[in-house]
Amino acid sequence: MFDKVQCYGVLPASDLERAVKWWKDVFGLEPDMTDEGGVMFQIGGTAVLVYETQFAGTAKNTAFGIDTDDFDRDAAALRERGISFLDYDLPGVKTVDGVADLAGMRTAWFNDSEGNIIAIGQRP
Repeated sequence: MFDKVQCYGVLPASDLERAVKWWKDVFGLEPDMTDEGGVMFQIGGTAVLVYETQFAGTAKNTAFGIDTDDFDRDAAALRERGISFLDYDLPGVKTVDGVADLAGMRTAWFNDSEGNIIAIGQRP
């Protein structure tokens, strides 16, 4: 079972044109594929389908995660592109300047143009 498959993330957008612009501006990506189903991007070897729906941004959980080998470099690059990290003060998760240290894993969360929550982190 699942011997020859490919997996991809799926993120909703209430305004597909705005979402595509955001992915280009923030991550410097060009679409890998565009059709009536949406727009596919490749990031870190993972495909992400961005599609239009009225339900975009309604999830209150992390929708997509990015593991990096250099958190400081990539967090700074995101901030330079206008990304503001979210602050949390929850049981087990407290951010300082938008960054949480979770048992040695540094993580930050931010919203895309559609309100989806994306995480960036570096594992110890």
